[in-house]
Amino acid sequence: MTGARRVERPAPAEDLHAAAERRRAARALLRTPLLCAEGAGADDFRLVRRHRAELERMFADGLGYRLVVEPTTARLFKTGLGRDATRPLLRRNGRAFTPRGYALLCLTVAALSRAKGQLLVDELVAQVRSAAVDAGLDIDLDAIADRRALYAALSALADLGVLHERDGDLEHWAEQRTASLLDVRRDRLALLVAAPVGGVDGLAGLLDAAALPSAAGGARVAVRRRLVETPILSVDTLTEEQAEWWRRARNREREWFSDRFGVEVELRAEGAVAIDPAGELSDLEFPGGGSSRQLALLLMERLAAALRPAAREAAAPERVWRRAGPDLVARISAEVLADWGAGLKKAHREDAAAALAEARAVLVAVGLVRVCDDEAWLVHAAGARYAVRASISEQPSPSAEEET
Repeated sequence: MTGARRVERPAPAEDLHAAAERRRAARALLRTPLLCAEGAGADDFRLVRRHRAELERMFADGLGYRLVVEPTTARLFKTGLGRDATRPLLRRNGRAFTPRGYALLCLTVAALSRAKGQLLVDELVAQVRSAAVDAGLDIDLDAIADRRALYAALSALADLGVLHERDGDLEHWAEQRTASLLDVRRDRLALLVAAPVGGVDGLAGLLDAAALPSAAGGARVAVRRRLVETPILSVDTLTEEQAEWWRRARNREREWFSDRFGVEVELRAEGAVAIDPAGELSDLEFPGGGSSRQLALLLMERLAAALRPAAREAAAPERVWRRAGPDLVARISAEVLADWGAGLKKAHREDAAAALAEARAVLVAVGLVRVCDDEAWLVHAAGARYAVRASISEQPSPSAEEET
């Protein structure tokens, strides 16, 4: 007796257009975790709405992140990496929020949680004063410094779509006490705070609670979060379980990041480097334009070359972070300034110490350098990938020189 032959059906072809849309939507959420239906992110928000189910599942299973999509807002609750001070909230002028600014931002959120849907800025100021009294904080909103810090908080909430200026002149409120009528988007305000605050004792406890790994993800989620949140993954920062998982899965992970986010993961003996070819996902561009980044790149290239011979003979842990003593750092800094200082902007040519401090801050922020108590630098092995061929171009005019 002959049996019927089973016909194998081919797997349905992947919809490449839909996959590209999901990738764009996922990148938009990583770049802007609170995405609104209006403004510059409107097109991306529509894609998030269209692929909501797939994105919710991908972020939950892949990174342990929770995605909430509402009619006019999408919120990706990213947990961050805990006590990491390298990614501050920035004001509109590019400067980092001060502790005073963070305090006033929290007080403003607290005040808005019990405010009506529309109010004058002076009414909001009165409620912020009340919230400060309840919190036991000494805030003087008649002093210009605190008024500027409060303006920074209001601007940040406006940029997030939580506040909308219906009428008035909020931009000049701090100095000129101008009037302004504000709309409060309470639905977005409710999505703003990422971590539960109940039962948390102090700021450190809040940061630790926010960064707890997913119970279902384990090593996989922890390692992926590091690559999403920081450009450099170092095996020396991983637990034994995480390092073992990374050794087994790193080739698959390269494909996972490419398929979901369009990110290239460069595998290295000391870990990995995540690279976005489009240059959109990182809030810190390196290498990049600007005098500080150019100087940082030149310093990194010289330091990596100087440390390379000794690194070849070092044991595995010492190959990840290579120590450059204070004398070596000073000598290479002087050499780089002597060779290329003429190409820096005027302020850096006139203040070499400030120029070097800014360049060092760039390298620390991107994870390539750690500064020791004795002013020695620990240089990450990934710094060796930044080999430069530098030249000084002719400047067409003095005015253009100042913009370098």
